[in-house]
Amino acid sequence: MAEQAAFAKMNGLGNAIIVADMRGRADRVSPEAARALAADPATRFDQIMAVHDPRLDGTQNYIEILNSDGSRAQACGNGMRCVVQALAAETGRRVFTFHTPAGILNAEEHEDGLISVDMGRPRFGWQEIPLAEEFRDTRAIELQAGPIDAPVLSSPSVASMGNPHAIFWVEEDPFAYDLARFGPMLENHPIFPERANITIARVTSSETMTIRTWERGAGLTLACGSAACAAAVSSARTGRTGRHVTVTVPGGPLDILWREDDHVIMTGPAEWEFSGRFDPATGAWERETEGAA
Repeated sequence: MAEQAAFAKMNGLGNAIIVADMRGRADRVSPEAARALAADPATRFDQIMAVHDPRLDGTQNYIEILNSDGSRAQACGNGMRCVVQALAAETGRRVFTFHTPAGILNAEEHEDGLISVDMGRPRFGWQEIPLAEEFRDTRAIELQAGPIDAPVLSSPSVASMGNPHAIFWVEEDPFAYDLARFGPMLENHPIFPERANITIARVTSSETMTIRTWERGAGLTLACGSAACAAAVSSARTGRTGRHVTVTVPGGPLDILWREDDHVIMTGPAEWEFSGRFDPATGAWERETEGAA
């Protein structure tokens, strides 16, 4: 068995996260290990945030992201907040620059414990998201779920926040929709060659909205930070809200600001649950401590 690596079980508004310390190692967390950890109720997670040594000058770490099905992801906003909290507690640093599969990402822990993550610029071009065919206007594309003559969900806005998102706008409570049924079908729809995160969104005012997300590679989740960002910018882009909104996910509220420089800033909490050690090859693990960090 490979030498064990340290990990922290955390969450961002209920989005279950494992922060794995892979610094000083040449190996990676395997898909098999991810699936084994996801299958254990104690370590069930939505994303693993594997913290590696830096690969680029001017960055503190390279972050690799795995979904619970073992697939690799490009972005995870809630997971990044957990990484910041874990590293801030260890190092005393408050401001970080990370290298991620989606690019360079800046983050900061505030005095009140909330964490802001610069999620970068949204992308709206059909090839950037990506989509399998051309849509000149991605504020609403031709896609639906349910009967052809009476679709339950239709005409989503689509965007990329480093990963692909489809946002279906509804007038009712997002929990009134069977997302566990429609989510897998829409995630894997041929229009999304890299699959997609599927969000149901209800705008409640010019500054507030409520969403629920089926997360690509993870399923139903209490929170998806990149989905909150995608919903917020798509809502502003379609004139439903302004550029600064509170997005309420099942786990609680996130503050999303789409700045005039086009960067999207997400602010919210992170919570530490327990720490342990695990084998990055197999997922075999043991608990070390629990309680407040």
